[in-house]
Amino acid sequence: MQKIAPFLWFNGNVDEAIEYYTSVFKNSSIKNVRRFPGESPDKQGKVFTATFELEDVEFMILDGGPMYKIDGPAISFFVKCKDQAEVDELWDKLAEEGTPMKCGWITDKYGVSWQIIPDVLGQVLGGADAAGAQRAMQAMLQMVKLDVAALEAAYYNK
Repeated sequence: MQKIAPFLWFNGNVDEAIEYYTSVFKNSSIKNVRRFPGESPDKQGKVFTATFELEDVEFMILDGGPMYKIDGPAISFFVKCKDQAEVDELWDKLAEEGTPMKCGWITDKYGVSWQIIPDVLGQVLGGADAAGAQRAMQAMLQMVKLDVAALEAAYYNK
């Protein structure tokens, strides 16, 4: 059982957001959905709360109204990618109507921030070659979407 779950507060569009997130990640599913009751004529039948999984992480989502907004990258979801192909696939999906930022960060069309990070980043930034790690860091700081080949080339000074 997952003890802590991300909880996303939305103002409408919950149905659309669930479909979007479960389409972005291959290993995903919708666990349960609770809809607004008939006493809410403007929202009747729309999703009130739901639970869904992305890559074995359970998320909760709520249509809680306009009181709060998802805003800014101070909290983000760090996604570990096995290779450049996975980075590219996730990046391209999240970039549709989203806002790419530096160093592998991207804000999706709902304002949720993600870090799309290849596994190799930890290896080159934490490698035994301090000069190589510094070159890799400098290369990363110039990137928007992270590039595995360029990070490795910087580390190995190629």
